[in-house]
Amino acid sequence: MSAPSSLPPAQGENPVAENEGLAVDTGLKPAGPTPSSSRFQVDLVAEAAGAADKTLASGDKDAPAPEGSEPAAGGEEAKGRFRVVNFVDPSGASPPEAVPAEGFQNGDTVMSEGSLHSSTGGQHHYHYDTHTNTYYLRTFGHNTIDAVPNIDFYRQTAAPLGDKLIRPTLSELHDELDKEPFEDGFANGDELTPAEEAAAKEASEPKGAVKFGWIKGVLVRCMLNIWGVMLFIRMSWIVGQAGIVLSCVIVLMATVVTTITGLSTSAIATNGFVRGGGAYYLISRSLGPEFGGSIGLIFAFANAVAVAMYVVGFAETVVELLVSVDCIMTDEINDIRIVGTITVILLLGISVAGMEWEAKAQIFLLVVLITAIFNYFIGSFIPLQSKESQGFFGYDSGIMMENMGPDFRGTESFFSVFAIFFPAATGILAGANISGDLSDPQLAIPRGTLLAILITGIVYLGVAISTGSCIVRDATGNDNDTHSAQIMANCTDAACKFGYDFSSCKSDKGLYNCRYGLQNDFQVMSIVSGFGPIITAGIFSATLSSALASLVSAPKVFQALCKDNIYPGLEMFAKGYGKNNEPLRGYILTFCIALAFILIAQLNVIAPIISNFFLASYALINFSVFHASLANSPGWRPSFKYYNMWVSLAGAVLCCVVMFVINWWAALMTNVIVMGLYIYVSYKKPDVNWGSSTQALTYHQALTHSLHLSSVEDHIKNFRPQCLVMTGYPNSRPALLHLVHAFTKNVGLMICGHVRTGSRRPNFKELSNDQTRYQRWLMKNETKAFYTPVFAEDIREGTQYLLQAAGLGRLRPNTLVIGFKNDWKDGDMMNVETYIQMIHDAFDYQYGAVVLRLKEGLDVSHISEQDDLLSSQEKTSGMKDVVVSIDMKDSDGDSSKPSSKATSVQNSPAIQKEKSPQMLNVADQRLLDASQLFKRKQGKGTVDVWWLFDDGGLTLLIPYLLTNKKKWNDCKIRVFIGGKINRIDHDRRAMATLLSKFRIDFSDINVLGDINTKPKKENVTAFEEMIEPYRLKEDDMEQDTAEALKASEPWRITDNELELYRAKTNRQIRLNELLKEHSSTANLIVMSMPLARKGAVSSALYMSWLETLSKDLPPLLLVRGNHQSVLTFYS
Repeated sequence: MSAPSSLPPAQGENPVAENEGLAVDTGLKPAGPTPSSSRFQVDLVAEAAGAADKTLASGDKDAPAPEGSEPAAGGEEAKGRFRVVNFVDPSGASPPEAVPAEGFQNGDTVMSEGSLHSSTGGQHHYHYDTHTNTYYLRTFGHNTIDAVPNIDFYRQTAAPLGDKLIRPTLSELHDELDKEPFEDGFANGDELTPAEEAAAKEASEPKGAVKFGWIKGVLVRCMLNIWGVMLFIRMSWIVGQAGIVLSCVIVLMATVVTTITGLSTSAIATNGFVRGGGAYYLISRSLGPEFGGSIGLIFAFANAVAVAMYVVGFAETVVELLVSVDCIMTDEINDIRIVGTITVILLLGISVAGMEWEAKAQIFLLVVLITAIFNYFIGSFIPLQSKESQGFFGYDSGIMMENMGPDFRGTESFFSVFAIFFPAATGILAGANISGDLSDPQLAIPRGTLLAILITGIVYLGVAISTGSCIVRDATGNDNDTHSAQIMANCTDAACKFGYDFSSCKSDKGLYNCRYGLQNDFQVMSIVSGFGPIITAGIFSATLSSALASLVSAPKVFQALCKDNIYPGLEMFAKGYGKNNEPLRGYILTFCIALAFILIAQLNVIAPIISNFFLASYALINFSVFHASLANSPGWRPSFKYYNMWVSLAGAVLCCVVMFVINWWAALMTNVIVMGLYIYVSYKKPDVNWGSSTQALTYHQALTHSLHLSSVEDHIKNFRPQCLVMTGYPNSRPALLHLVHAFTKNVGLMICGHVRTGSRRPNFKELSNDQTRYQRWLMKNETKAFYTPVFAEDIREGTQYLLQAAGLGRLRPNTLVIGFKNDWKDGDMMNVETYIQMIHDAFDYQYGAVVLRLKEGLDVSHISEQDDLLSSQEKTSGMKDVVVSIDMKDSDGDSSKPSSKATSVQNSPAIQKEKSPQMLNVADQRLLDASQLFKRKQGKGTVDVWWLFDDGGLTLLIPYLLTNKKKWNDCKIRVFIGGKINRIDHDRRAMATLLSKFRIDFSDINVLGDINTKPKKENVTAFEEMIEPYRLKEDDMEQDTAEALKASEPWRITDNELELYRAKTNRQIRLNELLKEHSSTANLIVMSMPLARKGAVSSALYMSWLETLSKDLPPLLLVRGNHQSVLTFYS
């Protein structure tokens, strides 16, 4: 089968010539060679029928399908065209009858089998075919594996809206053809978090889940939740207390808060795909797991207790009806418990039956509720004589003017009345809470929520004005309370002109015992309505619908919270059942919580706490929008544009104010609970990364402060040792890492430098992965440092790169820290040359230099397997389940040339170590113990500072910073200085004065007057024996031969330099004797490093000085600053 011949060839191309060696698979096994350098066969997949045909050229319509291919299954399969590309044996060739396919190019356009796959673990491999997709041919006129923009490339998981595809990697498009860039992994190194894996698993479940539009899913739920019992049994009382004007103000204030929150919710909901979890999902993805986790838990709990509140409200109404007809079962409290229990069981049954049944029940309840509202308004226009004694006279300007102002009675005030009304407005998240069950949350949440706020706000205002215009505040209900014409002149109440005098229930002392009217009868709307029982049905509808919405919301939010594994031990509630992924376990838990509170049957104390929980959620939603806008992250691009960051901030502040207005102690308790949960989640540090605005703002602040810092000149008082530590892999030299971290933690910058060498073709992707992996390792081990690897020809070149380029602005290293090269006498002396040149380079770049020596050595990479390098996320991924084992073949000082081996988990040394611990030899055991020396608490001892040469004060500053740390604060500083025998007291007093001016505590000052004494003869002999193999001995050979040998081996020691620096050599030998004499028991020795003039002192001689000076001693730190002051005694 050939490709459709009607397709025109690409402009300027010769398809036949360019595609020699390409064969379409006809089921025959190819034989014989082909001229093409890239041989493969292509299995064409049939073009899908249906909608896909519209994109085909007219000639394509008659193209036959390949043999064996299945017929297309409609538009669903037509979304993308895929193919399998199989690489053929190089010896293979095309069958002679194969016809070259027009539009095909050479082998560069082929993608590997693993390059495109499903993100759900690689189970489904989709192969993106730009060759057979006519759309690309018609658009570009040529072929390439470079893919045009496609929504499926940007999906995080195999979401219900479509499959995740992986775009061609940069390696596939850029690398040389003889490389093997194709790896079975996630695009850009993306790896799924447990939450995303759960979402992928959820998406892979059978289709057919019920999804709701914006009306049934959001508008209906929000209206039902906002129109609670408050509308029928409290709104009239609020008008009686506050008057029409202030009642409207109360409604408008609540509406302003909810509207701002609705706008903020809309902004967050339209800033990306919204999954299930409602308020929790919105807050956690915006502000991070700390705020999201704390709010998610209390929001789910508040919804569970709200079920009890609404059910008890329903039960109380039922019991009142039972009392009126004398049908009490036991007593009122127990009847409430019985009715409430039966009701919540029925509601649970509706919820568990599925979202479809629950949605139908909500529609029915909404119809009843709207009927009750219309029933009230119709009745208000039909005044009846029989209702006048109960205070209802129909619309009248006199009644309206009398009820216009407030009439607060008892302990009531504007804020107390506002506190009673506001819970009626807390249902605006009912739709967002089932975001996972919405067909298009980005459209449904803004439209449904804002429209529900508008409609319910208008109805509340209408009821407030209506009741205040047709009902008086007080009435007796007695038809005989009329008055004669004589008394009418003295009557001033609005009821007087209708012939009624209700003054009999009012006393002069301000006491009222009236039974009817706005102030006294909570059921006054039933009296006004056209048919009273419909109002009762409306009350039932309002309570049951709110209870049902809360019963559905709580498990959904809790399920989303448990899926993210924020709180350990709650994973069991994350499991969903059925096609809708219903959280049945969450329903049972919610039922149990609600039942517990229903059995209490006294919720007057709990109610304000619940309102505060809701308000805390609203405050954080508003704050999320402000925070995201402030962070100015490029990822904050909500399609809903009608929001403002400052309005959202005002909304957050308003929510907090309202919390304290409603109930100050409940608000205080809510804040304490939120902060407690926040601290807990912050401490646990869940392994999630949602790209929250907290991260964005942290970056923004870091960038701003870094730029600001760069504009400020350095000052001596603000000097900090900022160390470039050549650790190699951070876990290969623990002692070096721990010691430097001890004096840089929370003080200065620490960068772990690593030079990777010896690779013919540097694998920069591996380098990037290593950087991420080891940075996680540093964070996991609470080491405040940055890991920075580089590729270079040798370690010196790599160190030069780091010395020049590491850091950012003022956050740049100023001190190079390396380990002492213990094995320098055993290896290639050119490595010593490189090592010494690194120190010279540091001084050339105006760095200070620090060398750490331990007798046992520093490098433990050959004995300590690199466990715990992978985060829990990587270990559970399944895609890259490896443990890295590192074999550092070089010396302590050389952090280059690593051999990094990736082994499977089953065979990894880390796993084997747990099964059968390997026995270490004595030397390795000592090395391993020494590597943890600086991680332990240092007991009482000394840090001996041999400040022999003034380097600007770095030699003194490092031990001072060290002894300020908790692990070192039991150690005292002893200072050793050189001096003359006849001026020892004078030199001691001078140093004591200097140290006191520097405000550095010390325990003792020792002046060494015998530094220049000749060293012991045996030590001199040992030094000469040590350097013997490295001497040039130019006097024993021809001059040309000596110069050639020196040029090829520049590290060799000439007789001339040995004699020239004889005094300096003897000083190093003598200093070692003094160190053994005075500091053999010190916890740490910090000593001025001897300097060697570049070009004058050979590497072997300088290395011999360092060896002689530091051998057979406690841990020794050789320090040399850049000779610029780092200490000052000026203020």
